[in-house]
Amino acid sequence: MGGRGGVGIENLYPLIENLRNPATRDVALQELSKERETYEDLAPVLWYSSGTIAALLQEIISIYPMLTPPTLTALASSRVCNALALLQCVASHRDTRALFLKAHIPLYLYPFLNTFSDQRPFEYLRLTSLGVIGALVKVKVDDSDVVSFLLQTEIIPLCLRIMETGGELPMTVATFIVEKILADDTGLNYVCKTYDRFATVTRVLDDMITEKSPPPRLLKHIIRCYLRLSDNPRAREALRQCLPEVLRDGGSHFGPAIRDDQNVRRWLATLQHNLGEGSPAVGAAPLPDMPGAGPGH
Repeated sequence: MGGRGGVGIENLYPLIENLRNPATRDVALQELSKERETYEDLAPVLWYSSGTIAALLQEIISIYPMLTPPTLTALASSRVCNALALLQCVASHRDTRALFLKAHIPLYLYPFLNTFSDQRPFEYLRLTSLGVIGALVKVKVDDSDVVSFLLQTEIIPLCLRIMETGGELPMTVATFIVEKILADDTGLNYVCKTYDRFATVTRVLDDMITEKSPPPRLLKHIIRCYLRLSDNPRAREALRQCLPEVLRDGGSHFGPAIRDDQNVRRWLATLQHNLGEGSPAVGAAPLPDMPGAGPGH
């Protein structure tokens, strides 16, 4: 498939070959990262060319010793983020996404998400790693395989911690990932299976919306998380008690960028409709381990 201006992807073959040579890899990473959105079929070429994915994973593994204690330099962070950008290309492509998951490549990124340093090289590393996971869940198709894979890993706790402590951009991408997991029935059922899981997620969402004055884009993701949780009958019962007050009044507490947004007003109206003021939904048992859900209640 051609790139911009009709230039064929074969023009990138020398760069891809240079990835396999440690002496030429850095420049190749930079150039391919710049071109990754120009060539829509770059991902299959990266995946199927000999040694390329191994070279990218080698870049990732090489900085593990710099994570603890935190000694990662801006130069090393930028280099590995170029490798991550190419993996994001593979993660988002229809022909390589399933292969990417089958190889369990997201697990190589989790040590980056589990870092705590607020230094810029680490923040950039976390943001780019989140971008790879975000690419997996962003594809507009119903694909429970991605969510099922992620639920078998520590992605929700990792995202929740970044939502609590990260900068605005990582916090936004992490919330987007949680929102997309909830959008899938498998993910929603997983979070709502026990009260502890539900409470852990809603506590973080509550803190974000009441303590941090989130910007409009982040706030929209938070609202959509609550809206999706309200689709689960048992979570709906819990939300009647724990929904933040700022979401109960149609958004009047928010600034005009949110208050006057027709989509947000519709989401909040739907949330209120789902929660309602009437009796609990028929057959909606409390979440397991929810206070008041034990024998005799």
